[in-house]
Amino acid sequence: MKFTYPLIDRYILGKYIKTFLLWLVLIIVIVITFDVSEKLDDFLKNQAPIGEIIFQYYLNFIPNFFNLYGPLFVFISTLFFTSKMAGNTEIIAILGSGISYRRMLRPYLHGALILALGILVIGNFVIPRSNIHLKKFEDKYIHTNHRSYYSDLHFQTSRGVQVYAYSYDVNERSAVFFQQDSYDPSGKLKVRVTANKIIYDTATDAWTAQGMTMRTFDGDKETMRSNAKVKIRLKLKPDDFNLASKQISTMNSIELYHHIQHETMRGSGAVIAAKLEFYQRLLNPLAFIVMTFIGVAISSRKTRGGIGIHLAIGISLAFGFIVLMRVCSVFSENGNLPPFLAVFVPQFVFGIAALYLIKKAPK
Repeated sequence: MKFTYPLIDRYILGKYIKTFLLWLVLIIVIVITFDVSEKLDDFLKNQAPIGEIIFQYYLNFIPNFFNLYGPLFVFISTLFFTSKMAGNTEIIAILGSGISYRRMLRPYLHGALILALGILVIGNFVIPRSNIHLKKFEDKYIHTNHRSYYSDLHFQTSRGVQVYAYSYDVNERSAVFFQQDSYDPSGKLKVRVTANKIIYDTATDAWTAQGMTMRTFDGDKETMRSNAKVKIRLKLKPDDFNLASKQISTMNSIELYHHIQHETMRGSGAVIAAKLEFYQRLLNPLAFIVMTFIGVAISSRKTRGGIGIHLAIGISLAFGFIVLMRVCSVFSENGNLPPFLAVFVPQFVFGIAALYLIKKAPK
């Protein structure tokens, strides 16, 4: 049996995809124009080749832009073409032909699902690869004098081994005001190593400790040894400090999942940001569906103000959605809101709003 997609569905789906792509291309051209003007001095100063600017930087910039602002463009494009359909009384004609409002929403849902599935694949596997090329380009031609420092570090390198450091310099592979505590299985402190500064030597795979003190505890007995400068071997590698070498934006979701497990074991504070990134990749595609339905519900009614009124209401709602997402992320990073809820709550709240608006939309 040959499958045929209904004509009205093809008509709406075609408008949905074409209008979205049109808005996306227009905005990308505008954003790239402003970005080129902003970074032109860096490109000229560091003699970035035209080919690398186009194919390494901006070609990999586009998937990131689509991932970040795709739901907003879906929302605006849905408002735009649905308002035009309502203004031309096409919505009235569709409903008057016996097609229910719920049935009319089907091609909108199909279009949103296509884009959501696309961004699910792109966000989880394509964009991390693109970010690797972006970072290489930025380090070579834009952030040429970039130095990475991390402060107030506290993590677990292995079971029973806790590390503290006031700060860590990525480029020098050195930590200041370092402390490493080793505990026995019962939780009693066995060895404490402190140093004013430790520097990693790649040739010997060891650390040079300056102003080191090692205290060993055996029951009630304590032994202390001090050295002004000495090479020591620690159960520690620069990558344990170097959070920049494990940038979550360059990991695909499988790698990110394993990274989360590792950071959880270490007791690192970086696990919150990693979980937020992981859940955003999985749940943010739902925003395409939510924003599509809100756009249809707002713009399917013919009004005297036309598309202007629809855009004003729609952009206000979209702004509210973005603000809520940001607020939840901040509460997760700096408060007690679990990362999953920080990503899910905005989707849920505006999903309920979408269902309410669809229910109240004129039929």
